Amino acid sequence: MHSLDSTDLSILKLLQHNARLTIKEIAAKLNLSTTPIFDRMKRMERDKVIDRYVAIVDPEKVGKSIFAFVHISLKEHARPAVEAFVNQVIEFEEVMECYHLTGDADFVLKVTLNNMKAYNEFVLDKLSLVNNIGKLETRFCLSVRKYSTELPI
Repeated sequence: MHSLDSTDLSILKLLQHNARLTIKEIAAKLNLSTTPIFDRMKRMERDKVIDRYVAIVDPEKVGKSIFAFVHISLKEHARPAVEAFVNQVIEFEEVMECYHLTGDADFVLKVTLNNMKAYNEFVLDKLSLVNNIGKLETRFCLSVRKYSTELPI
């Protein structure tokens, strides 16, 4: 894998802020020609430094008014049991993020839903069917004070 230099990092910073920038626009901002920018971006895509390009959607505008952080403790911690749990929960469309943790909970899921009724159905119809859940505790988001998808680089 090729190491990232300051030009690569500058490209990443620009793309994280606005992934719709054209190669020509990035080149102009960095005082370079388009060919090295194109080559660097293709290399970073190939090396999975750039995983994908996405649109960030306003949750309120699509009816997703509830964010919940579901803390889950497992009954069994052997690798096959943990992997089986993960494989099940990451398939639920409501689950935006899944983190394996240290501390009181083994996992935290970030889920988004339309309303409390949808959350109740998610727990009863989906999570309750997942094997190996010992304890489930949910914290609901009251407001978002900072949200970013940009990694500090």
